[in-house]
Amino acid sequence: MPSATEPVRYRNIIQAITAAPWAILPETLQAITELIALRAAGGRFSAEEIEQRIEAGPGSRQPYQSGTAVAVIPVTGVLMPRASLVSQMSGATSLQSVGAAIDAAAADDGISAIVLEVDSPGGSVGLVPETAAKVRAAASQKRVVAVANTMAASAAYWIASQATEVVVAPSALVGSIGVVQAHEDHSGEMEQKGVATTFIHAGRFKVEGHPYGPLDDDARASMQAMVDDFYGLFVADVAKGRGVSAATVRSDYGEGRVLTAKKALAAGMADRIDTLESTLARVLRAPNSRPGARAELNPAIDAQAVADLFEVPVEWVDPDAEGPDAPQTERERDLLAQIHARVTDTTTRLKEA
Repeated sequence: MPSATEPVRYRNIIQAITAAPWAILPETLQAITELIALRAAGGRFSAEEIEQRIEAGPGSRQPYQSGTAVAVIPVTGVLMPRASLVSQMSGATSLQSVGAAIDAAAADDGISAIVLEVDSPGGSVGLVPETAAKVRAAASQKRVVAVANTMAASAAYWIASQATEVVVAPSALVGSIGVVQAHEDHSGEMEQKGVATTFIHAGRFKVEGHPYGPLDDDARASMQAMVDDFYGLFVADVAKGRGVSAATVRSDYGEGRVLTAKKALAAGMADRIDTLESTLARVLRAPNSRPGARAELNPAIDAQAVADLFEVPVEWVDPDAEGPDAPQTERERDLLAQIHARVTDTTTRLKEA
């Protein structure tokens, strides 16, 4: 049972959450506040129910290495600067950990490419521009591919857009370029309960935007200015990452909406539509190449390298062979199917860890 102080404590937490600027899907932010409100009332959701409401998978997955050439770094769930109550309740990902993994992979001479597996509705703006800068710095040293599998919204797209290449799964949703902040007025609720709050403070604006009264014009203007500042950072980074103007980002990249894979590709928000498994195989074939560069690799050796990565036995095929020994497209499809099975198994084990 909740203690007498729990409702007040959780209401303060909700106020702190909504009053902060977020680069997140608005419905996800609403779901987070509803989860905390439920807990304030003594209710509890199971982990599965929380995941369903947040609409993002668990964010506790750890980076892993695909063979000796490619590092795969998950960017999943609600994105938070560090571990917190929200991360405990929603399976959020710590951007501090993501940034450290990116730095480590960028500095590792044994890593030729980095794949960001992105499945996130966004999150708090805290550490997002810093994490985006880390991706941009890594992309200046080696190939970085961000794969929306299957959501890269708001803060998640902010980070993904700095990669060398942005890939979206056929069913992916990307975009939601914008910043949101909210204010809740609990004065009516407090009046019904016979509670009046008086602030004793120093500093003209110290208590502006408090939840015990309506939002005044000065406080609204201050909140809007903060939202605009972070939106400016967001737009500037996306423009830099995608090589377009800020005006293009503001007008053509959804204006706060999420876009389907085809529309995102047409708008220039992504470089191709493909699955995570196919992208991994492609990156492994040419970890050092840039988008549009044609890899001149021995397909037989490449097939063996990919097969070894996933511990799948495969026979050596002479790329110059003719007749029945010639490489076949079915072989590639079969290899991708085997990769898919291995990645699915790895994903399941990581989620259960």
